[in-house]
Amino acid sequence: MVFGSKKDVFFEKILTVAKNVEESAKYLIDLKVKNVSDLKAIASVMKNYESKGDTYIHELIVDLNKTFITPIEREDILQLAMKMDDILDGLEQCVAYYEMFSFTEFDEHIDKFVAYIYDSTIEVTKAMELLSNKKLLDMRAHAIKIKDIESKSDELLRVSIKNLFATQKDPIKIMQHKEIYEMLEKVTDSCQDVANTIETIIMRNA
Repeated sequence: MVFGSKKDVFFEKILTVAKNVEESAKYLIDLKVKNVSDLKAIASVMKNYESKGDTYIHELIVDLNKTFITPIEREDILQLAMKMDDILDGLEQCVAYYEMFSFTEFDEHIDKFVAYIYDSTIEVTKAMELLSNKKLLDMRAHAIKIKDIESKSDELLRVSIKNLFATQKDPIKIMQHKEIYEMLEKVTDSCQDVANTIETIIMRNA
């Protein structure tokens, strides 16, 4: 497929979705929780990111429905947006569980999961910037990096659960931490879904 030099409105909106996801992950990286009362405010901030993402995707769908010709398959544009939204939904759900469990101390495993997620969202944004500039083949390197991070996250899940059962005696805390670990790992799966969609787009259009 041959693209013109002009930036496409759909690619620009996809990039806006990606930047919002990256910002939400950055917020979790910088998270400072002093007491339980902080958690409600944190959950509210994440809900705002999620709501903003929903608005961007709604606008994108409206534009898709009004446009006859799109730069790539409309299903691929929508798939990209929805898979990125899954990342945001997962992060928002994790924070909701922080509040529900009254989490105020985050162990090294949670910190590492969040760092992996943030690293993945950076790669997603870089890929969407390339898409916006119609450099499809260059996106592949970022898709590969995202998949590599997801593999590391799989290993981290195994290590974190093994360590949890070896060191924690409180069954309630075991349940809570295991739930959080698994939810965070699932977010990296959603990042990999974006990478898979990127590779599909490259295959069909480059």
